[in-house]
Amino acid sequence: MSVRLMGANPGLTLFDESGARTAFASVWRVDWSERGSGSALVVWHDGAVRVVTEDAPLGEWLAADFTRHFPEVSGLPWPAPAVVRAPVELDYDLSAGVRARAAGATVEITGPLDRRLIQAPGFDLGGVPHLLSTVYIPCAEGVLTLDGAAVAGTPRVTREPRVSSTAFLADAEVWCRE
Repeated sequence: MSVRLMGANPGLTLFDESGARTAFASVWRVDWSERGSGSALVVWHDGAVRVVTEDAPLGEWLAADFTRHFPEVSGLPWPAPAVVRAPVELDYDLSAGVRARAAGATVEITGPLDRRLIQAPGFDLGGVPHLLSTVYIPCAEGVLTLDGAAVAGTPRVTREPRVSSTAFLADAEVWCRE
């Protein structure tokens, strides 16, 4: 089993009152990967995908080989991403949450509710099974701001059978090809 990536990948999915997804954001802090290290922000909103990163090849790889295959974006239109080369500023505190800012996009995920280790064998990334291991931290709140305007929608928090949320931190994340 070969390790492909180690780092953190907080995520935020927002829903409107009807239950439709209004936005998804994936914040990447790549400590090591087979494509290098760095930070990236992948955002889906209004049928468009934006990747912000200083390392365009790394950001495109994260969007295409990982984020595109996450269940949070299943069934959504996923056009070729608009890649913006810009730094991603991360304020990351496992006891409080994360704030990521990059090229007019801000993701804030706050209010940790729980912490637990998750292992997901057979995680399908475009027909390639992976083992995902991560510390999952569901959070109470999440906001996505694009070009100064908050995107409509809220995260979903459930408490049964265990607390979970569509606003979460994911740290000590390791992706291995099975």
